[in-house]
Amino acid sequence: MQRNFSTRWTKIRSNIWRNRYIYMMVIPVLVYLALFKYMPMWFLRTSFYDYKLLKGFDGSKFVGLKWFKRLFSNPNLLKYIGNTLRLNISAMVFLFPLPMIFAILLNELQSNRFKKTVQTISYLPHFVSTVVLVSMITTIVSPSLGIIGKLVRAAGGTPVNYLADPNYFVPINVISGAWQSVGWDAVIYVSALSSIDPGLYEAARIDGAGRFKQILHVTLPGILPTFVIIFIMRMGQMLNVNFEKVYLLQNNLNLPASEMLPTFSYKTGMESRNYGYATAVGMFNSVISLMLVIIANKISKRVSDISLM
Repeated sequence: MQRNFSTRWTKIRSNIWRNRYIYMMVIPVLVYLALFKYMPMWFLRTSFYDYKLLKGFDGSKFVGLKWFKRLFSNPNLLKYIGNTLRLNISAMVFLFPLPMIFAILLNELQSNRFKKTVQTISYLPHFVSTVVLVSMITTIVSPSLGIIGKLVRAAGGTPVNYLADPNYFVPINVISGAWQSVGWDAVIYVSALSSIDPGLYEAARIDGAGRFKQILHVTLPGILPTFVIIFIMRMGQMLNVNFEKVYLLQNNLNLPASEMLPTFSYKTGMESRNYGYATAVGMFNSVISLMLVIIANKISKRVSDISLM
């Protein structure tokens, strides 16, 4: 028994040493996961305390489910959930199919040089920081200095302060999100398209299929598993938003449409210093998100036999 264990341990050490450079590259990822993904789970118990930052858990009062009761009795809770869902459902309907469509169109381009140029240009907005993006949005939609305001005045109309109108908050987020994310999100679909056997297209052409029928009967079935997996993962983000962009675009006038669960949690914790209540909001958000992923995964497995697990 001891000899088997010694032999196995020797093989493990030999394997680690042989692949030491690969393991060294993995270490930063493991450290990141430990510090920013697993360690914060220890502080979920903050939701059961009237937590005081300087006193720690030992000096803070245990309050049980007090913060959860306050959350569920908050008259604005449904409004926050509704605003979050409205933004995410709009993004799901209008943005989710765009990367796939864009990738299919790229795949149909015959010139590799032109295809790479288009890909590069479409990826660039992804690397624009949120602060810069919000500054660009503010400038573009400004009623006095923005290009939209100038076009409206040139057409004889009166410019509108779009960022002050709650009705425009979701469209502004969706349109700016399309500009920034479609090219980058198409990468995974481009990768999936490259794995489709070219022989399938050749067989379809021999059978008389044109471009559209090739897309319909070869391309779409080939990337369907990727589409379903991404859809399931996106369902888990239905109560999350691009926090930085939403928070930076907020103002007192558009607050009825822009106050969402993540921003409410942030303000509760960082501005009101109520860390227990903020953690309770975050935990509620996480539990609902997990349930959505499980439900979407089960439905997908039953309908298409494609799932995460």
